Amino acid sequence: MAPLDRALRRRPLSPHTAETRHPMVALAIALPCAILLMALFGAWDQLATQTQAVADLIGR
Repeated sequence: MAPLDRALRRRPLSPHTAETRHPMVALAIALPCAILLMALFGAWDQLATQTQAVADLIGR
């Protein structure tokens, strides 16, 4: 356990040292995953239905 303790002490876990990810990078990572899940579970029809409902609400 001693090497593990030394390794954990070497790397600070403070939020000030953590790098933040740009929102566009996060979107580029998440969007393909979301599209893949939609394709796998057949949610394209539901997406089209909800988009049409929102378009109808905005049009009024």
